[in-house]
Amino acid sequence: MQRNLALIILFIPGVIAAFGIKLMRDTLFDTFYPFFIFGSIQFIVGLILFLGGLLFLGGFIVYRDRKKRSQEKESAS
Repeated sequence: MQRNLALIILFIPGVIAAFGIKLMRDTLFDTFYPFFIFGSIQFIVGLILFLGGLLFLGGFIVYRDRKKRSQEKESAS
C-alpha cells in the first residue's frame, strides 16, 4: 500500500513537469493557448511548472536517500 501511495505522489508532479515542458515547446513552435495573453507568459508558466515538478521529485529522492542512509548507520552501530 505504501509503495502505491508513493508512486501516486511521484506521478502527479511528473505530470505537472511534463505539462510545463509541453507549454514551453508549444511556445517555441508558435502554438498558443487562448487563456495566455502573450507567448512569453505561456513560456514562463511552463518553466515554473517544469521546475516545480522537477524540484519536488528531486527533493523526494534526496529525502528518501538521506533517510535510508541514516537507517543504515543506526543498524551498523
